Amino acid sequence: MKASRPDELQTSSSHPGVFAFEIDFGGTLRCIPMSVRMKLDQTGIKLSLKQWNQLPPTERRQLVERHCDDHSETESYKQFLISSIQKYAKTPVKLAPIDKASPWANRTAVPERICNWAHNLGISPPSTKQWAVLTPLQRFTLFKLTRPGHSNDNFLPAMREFSILP
Repeated sequence: MKASRPDELQTSSSHPGVFAFEIDFGGTLRCIPMSVRMKLDQTGIKLSLKQWNQLPPTERRQLVERHCDDHSETESYKQFLISSIQKYAKTPVKLAPIDKASPWANRTAVPERICNWAHNLGISPPSTKQWAVLTPLQRFTLFKLTRPGHSNDNFLPAMREFSILP
């Protein structure tokens, strides 16, 4: 396994690769943690919760721990994931388009969707300065936690964990 990287998820828990707000459901890896969700977006693979739970715990842990930072790692991750889905879930692999210009990736501008979500909750969105210092995974997480049509109950806990809210 590779050494830690500056933008890698660091937790103080015994669950590396899982945010503290995810521990209740993600610590056991019965749900797909945000770190894996980001890698799914990077590889263009849709993975259902049912498929995820058909993977053995060792495969799920590898999907959390494997890096997906450059083209080579992303391709390796994709092939590992495809192989795991075919071997254990025995279902077709579904592909999704890869968004090369997602709003969360821009460190200089907080996406409007996040600002609107925060305002609807009666809180301040991240400032531009706060947004700029978040890791890519943290920005991705906040963006995903503002999806329309979802309860997004973990938005406030994530904002606290990322030191945006007291």
